[in-house]
Amino acid sequence: MTKAEIIEKVKDLIAAPSCCAPLKALAEEWLKAEGTANEKEMSKKLIAELEKDVQKAADCLRFFDSEAGRKAMGEEFAAKMAKHFKELVDAGEIWCDCPACTPGRAILENKEVIL
Repeated sequence: MTKAEIIEKVKDLIAAPSCCAPLKALAEEWLKAEGTANEKEMSKKLIAELEKDVQKAADCLRFFDSEAGRKAMGEEFAAKMAKHFKELVDAGEIWCDCPACTPGRAILENKEVIL
């Protein structure tokens, strides 16, 4: 993956409705730092945040199938998402496939490009 492709993945991450606010803000800061003396430091921060935020499908299943997940997300949505993540886990998928985790995982898998 090239740096230009990483930049596109960061933009995809920012645009994802499932991207949490702290990660979105950090990704926006990373884009602003591109080409500056602060770029490497921001890259390290972005990678560290992605390592915390990119979720495993089994963890998502546990959340959506829990009382806390149903309370936070609503019964109907939580049930729909629990079913989806159960299908992923049963199919042997390891990672969440949401619009934020997917580009986040691609960035992590190619982090050497920006570090």
